[in-house]
Amino acid sequence: MCTVCGCEHPSGAAKDAHRSHDHHHGDDVDRTIRLELDILAKNNAYATENRSLFADRGILALNLVSSPGSGKTSLLVKTIEMLGNGLRACVIEGDQQTTNDADRIRATGAPAVQINTGKGCHLDAHMVGHGIADLQPPEGSLVFIENVGNLVCPAAFDLGEAHKVAILSVTEGEDKPIKYPDMFAAADLVLLNKTDLLPHLDFDVDETIANARKVNPSIKVLQVSARTGEGMESWLAWLNGARAMALAGHPIGAAAE
Repeated sequence: MCTVCGCEHPSGAAKDAHRSHDHHHGDDVDRTIRLELDILAKNNAYATENRSLFADRGILALNLVSSPGSGKTSLLVKTIEMLGNGLRACVIEGDQQTTNDADRIRATGAPAVQINTGKGCHLDAHMVGHGIADLQPPEGSLVFIENVGNLVCPAAFDLGEAHKVAILSVTEGEDKPIKYPDMFAAADLVLLNKTDLLPHLDFDVDETIANARKVNPSIKVLQVSARTGEGMESWLAWLNGARAMALAGHPIGAAAE
């Protein structure tokens, strides 16, 4: 766990601080900052290793982030089904408990590894490295990393991915990008999911997109429905473009030209 996102206080120090004021707040702040920097530095070192492995194998790795209930897994299942045999996809599933999502992915025929974080609120690069070692994704494949449902903590942790893809459902409200700006600032793409529900909701798509671009002017937004397949072709086209970038200069990419 980590002090960066607050998912656990080391040795109960932060918790004890609220019980007694017989200490120096400045010292606590300094220790916390040093610990945060140390955690992120270690994570970034593992992320660099992951990124190097992906580059060597011509793998496109995507970090899928969202709040719980956005439809990440349903969207991923639909994506894998539509990809068919044209592109090998592997999945690392992150959840605090259960193998439910990994079981759903495996039912499509795609290999999946479940990582349960317990009290942790995000995946880190070290966990992902172990997941990659278990999956052994082939050269030129696509690795989806479905992060723990959380719009705060995963924003700070580089996993070695090529892109963060934020999934936002139309049931969550137009203000999510400005309430959780770090996540949308870190993402390259937003998939606005569950658009089939729009006729039944008071949801302003244009306002949502405008809010996302307030925190990230270059972010791309695609409207999709995992249930009906609406907009999925645009998502697959984006995937193919991102994969072409991942293969640029790689022997697999050269052979395909």
